[in-house]
Amino acid sequence: MKSTEIDLHRELKRFFGFSQFKGLQEEVVKSIISGHNTFVIMPTGGGKSLCYQLPALVLEGTAIVVSPLIALMKNQVDAIRSLSTEQGVAHVLNSSLTKTEINQVKEDIKKGVTKLLYVAPESLTKAEYANFLKEEKISFVAIDEAHCISEWGHDFRPEYRNLRNIIRLLGDMPIIGLTATATPKVQEDILKNLEIPDANVFKASFNRPNLFYDIRPKTKNIEADIIRFIQQYKGKSGVIYCLSRKKVEEIAHVLQVNGISAVPYHAGLDAKTRAKHQDMFLMEEVDVVVATIAFGMGIDKPDVRYVIHHDIPKSLESYYQETGRAGRDGGEGYCLAYYSYKDIEKLEKFMAGKPVAEQEIGFALLQEVVAYAETSISRRKFLLHYFGEEFDEINGEGADMDDNVRNPKQKTEAKEEVVKLLKVVQDTKQVYKTKEIVFTLIGKVNALLKANKTDAQNFFGFGSEKDEKYWVALVRQVLVAGLLKKDIESYGVLKLTDAGMGFIDKPVSFMMTEDHEYVEGEMEVGTVRTSNASDEVLVAMLKDLCKKVAKKAGVPPFVVFQEPSLEDMGLKYPVTLEEMANVHGVSEGKAKKYGQEFVELIKKYVEDNDIIRPDDLVVKSTGANSALKLYIIQSVDRKLSLEDIARAKGLDMGALLKEMEQIVYAGTKLNIDYWLNEVLDEEQQEEIYDYFMEADTDNIKVAMAEFDGDYDTEELRLMRIQFISKEAN
Repeated sequence: MKSTEIDLHRELKRFFGFSQFKGLQEEVVKSIISGHNTFVIMPTGGGKSLCYQLPALVLEGTAIVVSPLIALMKNQVDAIRSLSTEQGVAHVLNSSLTKTEINQVKEDIKKGVTKLLYVAPESLTKAEYANFLKEEKISFVAIDEAHCISEWGHDFRPEYRNLRNIIRLLGDMPIIGLTATATPKVQEDILKNLEIPDANVFKASFNRPNLFYDIRPKTKNIEADIIRFIQQYKGKSGVIYCLSRKKVEEIAHVLQVNGISAVPYHAGLDAKTRAKHQDMFLMEEVDVVVATIAFGMGIDKPDVRYVIHHDIPKSLESYYQETGRAGRDGGEGYCLAYYSYKDIEKLEKFMAGKPVAEQEIGFALLQEVVAYAETSISRRKFLLHYFGEEFDEINGEGADMDDNVRNPKQKTEAKEEVVKLLKVVQDTKQVYKTKEIVFTLIGKVNALLKANKTDAQNFFGFGSEKDEKYWVALVRQVLVAGLLKKDIESYGVLKLTDAGMGFIDKPVSFMMTEDHEYVEGEMEVGTVRTSNASDEVLVAMLKDLCKKVAKKAGVPPFVVFQEPSLEDMGLKYPVTLEEMANVHGVSEGKAKKYGQEFVELIKKYVEDNDIIRPDDLVVKSTGANSALKLYIIQSVDRKLSLEDIARAKGLDMGALLKEMEQIVYAGTKLNIDYWLNEVLDEEQQEEIYDYFMEADTDNIKVAMAEFDGDYDTEELRLMRIQFISKEAN
């Protein structure tokens, strides 16, 4: 049956209930039904699955769909079964099936009931399955997530490389490749590997005009920033991506403690918990899923309002695919990513043990991520250019939907510099990647330049009046402007385009925007820049107040508040007792006992100096360590031996004393008289106690010097714990 003989609109309505095709769907369906090899590049949410599902349902025989994820296959099979009265219309064939289930699948295929058979690439390699399928009528083979074929794809799977050979064994049939993200390099790889250079190629636009792209510097205040952001979307659904399981658990916990309904999702959780958390998100029992990239494949929740990247992804394809899970219903989607070059360095370290070829690809993909994060031109234009698509940043749909366009950076004329850059690419015979071109311009030698004697040429150092950062930024912008391109065969090598050649002959104005510089430890908060340094003037005032309060109470100043607590007050500006209880080393009890005069002083200081407090949001700590502290408090109440307490929790005595010190300095009493009486007599205890009462500091080294070796560190620390517990709490 050819597409001309089939009323596609009637079949679309019959099976899927739609009266119209979306975007390129109709053309793709016609291509497949006509028996052509077909390659479909369609962004997430564009309706890719229907492109092969409808032809499979109307054509004779069974269509084989190769898919990398069991969860994804299951979702699709359930969806197809819901469209038909025949349970066997769609099946999965993978390692999770029993012998009986496998026989049922084979039976349904033989009878012609099964129209779609979902398989993992590994299943196809099994002789048992391959021999069986060889004898059956196969309508076509569809390879979903086809970017898995390419080593340059963001999710490369070696088993995908062998698919062409396996399909050849099954007989001669049309091949359909489908992917949601593919750069020109990956597209070429897929066509070559599947041996379908003649395929009808359908490429939908990658532009998602309803998504807003925002990159922020990653700072120490990131948790506060995330919570503040989520609070603007109360009751709305969002996804937060982290690179490690540990970070997923941490962030989920912080959100929960701060009143946000969130669940973690990663491969380390058992299947039951993962399924439960996924369902809670889909059924809107929780607002936020904090996940590794294991989450989201085939999750079709249309109303995700924001996607946050706590850690920058390994490639722009991953970034595009993950951000693409926002706003699938066409409504608002906010894509926020936190960027720090330290994260890039961490990812580079992870690649250290891999084969050299793999490392090179990984580094190249990471450099594209850096370029995207640091660029100050339209992020949408940059992203679409990466996927081989041009975008009009003035009139294009969604043109103002990113942080760079909303807050443009300064532009400077760079016509002459562009000519220098293009000439150096031309004069070095178009064989170098960005690094070597930039080194040639600034006159910096490396092994490759030396080997090619480039450092001896008269144009070496041609652009030394500008620094490396400037030229790297200019290369990025010239690439996006289409004057240079990256060679597909030897990816990364810069080549001149026709437009670039034309520019050398007839230069025109080229306005270059400055790159972002993300400073560690700083973050824009409104219009105020806040750093992670305490307000020194305020801290000095707080120290004076601390002395006065201590004098009145007849105790040393460190008994009232320790120095780290005063420093933290100078950072957070607490103006209520509730906020004071969130200061480092200050408990609610301690805040009530000593805090009133301090918050009054801070409040007046903030008003007198027109200070916009950096942290109108104080993140509650997760209390990850609270279970240990509670155990110590209860054990001391029961007068257990400190050695036994330490042993029970796998601590040495030093670590246990540290925990106990944190407990008493935060304002909780610990009565350790029973233990002190074992190690020191009454007179010795009195001598050390009196010392701390008169001392200017609670520093143990100073105390050691004072007693000239009469007591060891452990004895002095124990006495300090008793002293703080009795006098401060």
